[in-house]
Amino acid sequence: MRAAVLHEIGQDKLEVLDDVEAVGFGPGKVRIRVRATGLCHSDLSAMNGVLPQPAPFVPGHEGAGEILEVGEGVRGLSVGDRVVVCWLPACGACPACRRGQTELCLAGFMNAGTPNYKRPGGDLFGFAGTGTFAEEVVVDAGCAVPIPDDVPFDIAALIGCGVTTGLGAALNTAGVEAGASVAVIGCGGVGISAIQGARLRGAAEIVAVDPIAVRREAALTFGATKAVSPDELPDAKQQVTGGEGFDYVFEVVGKSATARTAYENTRRGGTLVVVGAGAMDDFLQLNMFELFFDEKRILPSMYGGGDVLRSYERTIALWRAGRIDLAGLITHRVPLTEINEALDQMRTGTALRTCIEI
Repeated sequence: MRAAVLHEIGQDKLEVLDDVEAVGFGPGKVRIRVRATGLCHSDLSAMNGVLPQPAPFVPGHEGAGEILEVGEGVRGLSVGDRVVVCWLPACGACPACRRGQTELCLAGFMNAGTPNYKRPGGDLFGFAGTGTFAEEVVVDAGCAVPIPDDVPFDIAALIGCGVTTGLGAALNTAGVEAGASVAVIGCGGVGISAIQGARLRGAAEIVAVDPIAVRREAALTFGATKAVSPDELPDAKQQVTGGEGFDYVFEVVGKSATARTAYENTRRGGTLVVVGAGAMDDFLQLNMFELFFDEKRILPSMYGGGDVLRSYERTIALWRAGRIDLAGLITHRVPLTEINEALDQMRTGTALRTCIEI
């Protein structure tokens, strides 16, 4: 089958090969025919080494498709079921799951060091234990979440990561209060979803911050009340909050520099929500006095900070009701053979979200 492969960390191009085979099928597993997958910035971060990932590997972790085969012992799933790929499934038995913090379950990472694919030249890994830039993928049954027939595959793919992460940061982690002032730093697909979440919670002012003009323009159509470049943020802070700072600031870039900017633009007693996935050697510096004196809450948000399955269901319900726009996030639809053009669009910021049709 076809799959897009990164041979070495640091390369900026993927090679689409037709001699790849999905491996690992057996008890407790399902084989999925991938129909659509989103291109997430985390895929780029894995390719350039910001996020740890063994190579060679097949990128992609937000996908949707149909079940082709069901392994022994799998319950609740059948051949032909439409599913979204969940890259962080909950085991239901670990301490995090028993506390109700299923987004912190580590079970999904246990298979990250096991090859998901092979080709004549050797084994291939799948990003985040999945690897959805391929025509087929074999995953644990818990990674295959059934979706209703009225949810298109491209919409379902986005729900698998970016939308769930952004919406959840506002709805679950921050719990934005009605009438609040909000700033979102980084307005790609996840940032736009955080903006939609803040709007749903009744935020009075939502300032979108991004260096890319097309993203700022898009943010206004998704619920932002103002969109500024990073250089314009101090003026926006003064205009919207009288210089005090925002009630909630979402950092959706994954860099210490933008996290520091987010902290400085959060009001005393306000909330900074860290959504971006950054590098292990990138350290955020805060002094002990400001931590004590400003009493700002710093809340990391992992995969939307809530139960993933419940978040999927909520997102679908909101989408059906017309309360959130998911189709508008997909600004480019490309076949797998044009994956490198999609990567270039993501790097330059000209695409909020690219859907790859496989």
